[in-house]
Amino acid sequence: MAGPRTGAVDCAGAEVRAHYRHRATVVTIRGEIDAVNVDQISERVRHFVLGDTPVVLDLSAVTHFSSAGIGLLCVLDEECRGADVAWMIVVSPVVSTLLGEPDEAAFPVTTSVHEALRNLADAVAWRRQLVLPLVKKSA
Repeated sequence: MAGPRTGAVDCAGAEVRAHYRHRATVVTIRGEIDAVNVDQISERVRHFVLGDTPVVLDLSAVTHFSSAGIGLLCVLDEECRGADVAWMIVVSPVVSTLLGEPDEAAFPVTTSVHEALRNLADAVAWRRQLVLPLVKKSA
């Protein structure tokens, strides 16, 4: 159920909220992610993979992240790959403990929303640079 002022949805101990920010959808989760609520959270998060808009999954306010939370990341990774959408995870200390160091993580990880948005913008610019010469050749 959405909160009266926040637009957040309660998922059995976790609050999920999304907003569009600087060419990306930022999905923020606060609270606990565990076996009790991971399916509900995963279903909610999947709704925000839209078109070609990059996704930032902000877990910086997650206070408990059980191994079941890896399922959420797998679902989002699969959804984004299927839609050819770039995405990143902003980790909290409890999430990074389970995922490991950013350069060792199996998923695209960073430590702030600002950094994630910058990295995604750089990736989009890089893709455009690769595609532009191909478009010019075919014209």
